[in-house]
Amino acid sequence: MRSNAAARGYACQMPSRPALSSEFIAAHKKRRIMDALAELCAERSYEATKISDIVGRARVARKTLYDNFEGKEEVFLAAFDAARDEAMARVEDGCAAAEGWQAAVEAGLGAFLGYVAEKPVLARMCMVEALSATPAATERYEQALAAFVELAERSLPEVKGLPETMDEILVGGVAWIVYQRIRREEARDAVDLLPELTEFVTAPYRKAGAGARSGGAADEKR
Repeated sequence: MRSNAAARGYACQMPSRPALSSEFIAAHKKRRIMDALAELCAERSYEATKISDIVGRARVARKTLYDNFEGKEEVFLAAFDAARDEAMARVEDGCAAAEGWQAAVEAGLGAFLGYVAEKPVLARMCMVEALSATPAATERYEQALAAFVELAERSLPEVKGLPETMDEILVGGVAWIVYQRIRREEARDAVDLLPELTEFVTAPYRKAGAGARSGGAADEKR
């Protein structure tokens, strides 16, 4: 029996799904390739991962990978760069929104640890695999560390009596502690480190600043 709508000649049509642009599809496939490599590195290491593994995990043709990347190393570097930029943006936003240098340190560390906890696969790729994947990957890691040192220099106060390399020491220390947490497969609990790392970073400046103020007051009394 025909429906009334059909009898009246009305066509019943489902709304059509908007077509995705070729640029969107290409970018999505590229992202899948990068994510696939990160996952495989976390599971079996960069060295043990093959191109066939990547395209299989990403569900793309081998040609698609080579249309976007020269090879496995370029996929790794692109994935590293994307993760680094996202993590740095979160840290910078956290620091900028805080009032006072100690609050900025805590907010920046919280943003960084939150990223590690939220994206443990990418964290492992950037902070563990990058150290041994290729010389170019190791250089990317060192450049990223230097960028975080520069951010620390902008965020931390100038205090006399501390070594010139204090910012590098503290950023390196934070990286080492987080590295150990990732190696133990505990990246998802990284936020638990926030109180400890906040104290670790701020204590030298607070103590040196208090000492400088005490010394200045004593000098004035003389």
